[in-house]
Amino acid sequence: MKKITATLATVIIGLISFTAAAQDDKAAIKAIIEKETQTFFNADRKGWEETWTHSPYVYWSYSDSTGTSFIEGWDALTRSFDEYFRTQVANRSIDVAHQSNKLAIDRVWKEIRVYGGGAFVHYIQRVKDGSIERDGKWRIVCVGAIANYPVEGIVVGRE
Repeated sequence: MKKITATLATVIIGLISFTAAAQDDKAAIKAIIEKETQTFFNADRKGWEETWTHSPYVYWSYSDSTGTSFIEGWDALTRSFDEYFRTQVANRSIDVAHQSNKLAIDRVWKEIRVYGGGAFVHYIQRVKDGSIERDGKWRIVCVGAIANYPVEGIVVGRE
């Protein structure tokens, strides 16, 4: 009986530790996504680069009413955003980054699944005017953005 009780206590402690670690991972994942957005809008290239995995399999995409564009690989991603980080100035009214000091972002976290050294993250982010992986720290592997612009008289999508 003592052996069964000790085994059961070990299992319960293991489950509690596993649950706490999973919550820590989810908090770290949310934080890195939030940091990526903030550093982008603050035109902080170094901070933005720290949020991404520097590998050939990173992926970024964006879709709006004019079409879809995508970038594969870290080297291509940094080249594509080079001009943005060279020319944008946080809080300068003529730049995309102009709103960085008053940026309001709403996120609805739909699902975060951690699996070994990686995670799947599904969330909706609205900026008012996503895969992840870990190698010591959580870093971004994939960002997909779809712009939903209101069209007069037409409702495009709804939660």
